[in-house]
Amino acid sequence: MKALLQFIASMVIFGTIGLIIKQINIKPVEIAMLSSFIGCAFLILIYLIRNNKLDFSFLKKYKWLMFVSSLALAGNWVFLFQSYQYTSIANATLGYYFGPIIVLLLSPFILKEPLTKKSVLCIISSLIGLILILSNGFLQPGSNDVLGILISMLAGSCYAGLMITNKFIKQGNRMDLTIFQLGITSLILLAFVFLISGKFEITSHLNAIPFIVFLGVINTGIGFWLFFSGMEKLNGQNIALLSYIDPLVAIFISGLILREHFTVLQIIGGVILITSTFFSEFSFKRIRIRRKQGF
Repeated sequence: MKALLQFIASMVIFGTIGLIIKQINIKPVEIAMLSSFIGCAFLILIYLIRNNKLDFSFLKKYKWLMFVSSLALAGNWVFLFQSYQYTSIANATLGYYFGPIIVLLLSPFILKEPLTKKSVLCIISSLIGLILILSNGFLQPGSNDVLGILISMLAGSCYAGLMITNKFIKQGNRMDLTIFQLGITSLILLAFVFLISGKFEITSHLNAIPFIVFLGVINTGIGFWLFFSGMEKLNGQNIALLSYIDPLVAIFISGLILREHFTVLQIIGGVILITSTFFSEFSFKRIRIRRKQGF
């Protein structure tokens, strides 16, 4: 029960990211840099308190994969945070959740995993859902919804790259991997910030500091800690099912708290997209076997 509550709490925390980002008035790349740094520092602090030690052995072995995965994580956050500036949290979240479908498309070529009939059906359904979500932007000239959703899809593509790359990193536990990725991501984004603007001055955005600290400690640090603590004792089927709490919380916040508008077509498209993604990850064969065994 503890593991279940921890994982659910992590999904709720992740679902509130858009709400926090909407309160921060600095560049998305700077937000991503600070949140990854603070999150990394917080998780290291947790390790120190619990007398855990980081395993550096796999860092050297997978150094290039670690760099690529951290680069994907950086792009994931920057594009997602950027998308919130152009469209609603609901639209950005739904565009972002096209990421797992991208993993399905790439699996036969990269992971050598064949596409099943179910996978093809899920991909087609997701595309239909995505078209319906984009419909509002096409029907309203001047709307930034299409741009925001396309940017969120770039974030989903980066997330897909992160998931695929992590599949090749077979050594070490996931918490160690996350700490290293957050640390490397913060350094990559720091270099990018100085390359683009030549400086970074948080003092000119003092009103954003509480939200940045909240994003780094709660949404990144505590969120990942609860995520991996809960995931250790849950099976893959439960994890896949409970992962959909994240987008549902984000959509709830978008509609009921921020009062962001979305059309009937977008609602239908969102339901189709989330349902397709859900079925692409969820296996009913295992459930039927468990029922036959009396579980």
